[in-house]
Amino acid sequence: MTPPAACEEVRPARSCAGSRPPAAAVVQHELLEYAAAWALQRRLVDDRIAGRTPDTLLLLEHEPVFTVGRTARAEHWGGDEHAPHVAGIPVVRVERGGSVTYHGPGQLIGYPILRLNRFCPGPRTYVRMLEEVIVRTLARWNIAGRRIDKLPGVWTGDERPAKIAAIGARIERGVTMHGFALNVTVDLAPFSRIVPCGLADCRVTSMAEVLAGPVDAHEVRRCLAEQFADVFVLEWMAS
Repeated sequence: MTPPAACEEVRPARSCAGSRPPAAAVVQHELLEYAAAWALQRRLVDDRIAGRTPDTLLLLEHEPVFTVGRTARAEHWGGDEHAPHVAGIPVVRVERGGSVTYHGPGQLIGYPILRLNRFCPGPRTYVRMLEEVIVRTLARWNIAGRRIDKLPGVWTGDERPAKIAAIGARIERGVTMHGFALNVTVDLAPFSRIVPCGLADCRVTSMAEVLAGPVDAHEVRRCLAEQFADVFVLEWMAS
């Protein structure tokens, strides 16, 4: 695998001079089944398109599930494209970009529901901004996050990089859905059942593995929400 490129500076979105940043909502769930989270995303996307709700960031964790994106091939998760489970874990086919990945407890999921043109010119910049949020969050724990050219997500390590966060987004009528998954304390064993993100020899790691110790998941959530607001230049509404 190609060594990771040095982190490229991503400039935050800019609000008009003298104006307050746009208000947005952060919605937190602890553990949410994938189907319920998917339905919630769909409702929020429809509401955002219609102008009924503000830009929103969902932060949550999932029950164990494999999700399969638009570019996945059957051999990435066992060779049977119709298999409903792999190793007893449900397989769900979704409309996001990317291949197959695993979600489970101990992994922080972020689903931004944003009117994209308020924050950046297009999908490529959007992905870089999500990566920047994660890189800045990891830095608070002295973990050096990296990017690898043409491979969305965030990696750690130099000689043999390991993926610590995955990104897979969709933009529907100008509004984003799906998003990112940061491995905090998640059990990494299920990743061995698949070809993560469709990348042969892809190593996967977590904050807990890198630090060789416990990580406060609630503090990671707080920090990530803070970094998201900073990178996207928005202001969280009081809950």
